[in-house]
Amino acid sequence: MKIVRIVDKSGRVTHASVEKDGYRVIKGSIFGEHATTEEVIPPGAAKLLPPVEPPQVIAIGLNYRKHAQESNMAEPAAPVVFIKTCNAVTGPDAPIILPAMAPDEVDYEAELVIVIGKTAKNVSEEHADRYILGYTCGNDVSARDCQLRHDKQWARGKCFDSFAPIGPCVATGLDGDNLDIRLLLNGAVMQASNTSDMIFNCCFLVSYLSRCMTLLPGSVILTGTPSGVGMGRQPPVWLKAGDKVTVEIEGIGALTNNVIKE
Repeated sequence: MKIVRIVDKSGRVTHASVEKDGYRVIKGSIFGEHATTEEVIPPGAAKLLPPVEPPQVIAIGLNYRKHAQESNMAEPAAPVVFIKTCNAVTGPDAPIILPAMAPDEVDYEAELVIVIGKTAKNVSEEHADRYILGYTCGNDVSARDCQLRHDKQWARGKCFDSFAPIGPCVATGLDGDNLDIRLLLNGAVMQASNTSDMIFNCCFLVSYLSRCMTLLPGSVILTGTPSGVGMGRQPPVWLKAGDKVTVEIEGIGALTNNVIKE
């Protein structure tokens, strides 16, 4: 199933399943008891929102082998965990905003995003899949100058408004450890890989993080980015106003955002 979060023309916000003829409204909470209804909203009568409103936005750095190589860094012995703030979350077709404070070295990062379905604390890797609702596309947008040169840690460079686009849907029933993933910048393929290149797989990450913190329903985990990021290119490729960025993941769909200046 593909689950979207939409706002209709009356201003009502609801989850819905994606059908051939539109969006079938879901009654109840997707994190609890729920059911699809007979109401179908045509695509032209609704706007896609971020598929969830995450109470936690957790991210993993350096989790693809080839990305570690292009970064000239050793593969980590344990997940590199950092946090993005909720103000960074935005949805399909919403703009990525180049911040006035740091507009010059903003980079893209295509990522598979785990969506947590129920409260998880100290869960085993064997049982971690029971706590995964599904997966969505994400873009861990990063101001590299703030992240790597100006500051002593990553928070500011990762947390500007609009720096965590997610969407278009939560796809259930997928094997998160074997999905093709790519990013297109103005139609050109910049990243192309498969999640099988991840150093730490999805269930390991859920288990590991649940032993660090209680994972809440609707929380998202950005699982890392493959090789091909802008800062790893010669010369570097930075996002600029007017760019169109699309993350595509097998079984989920495409997340597209245009770039504007603040």
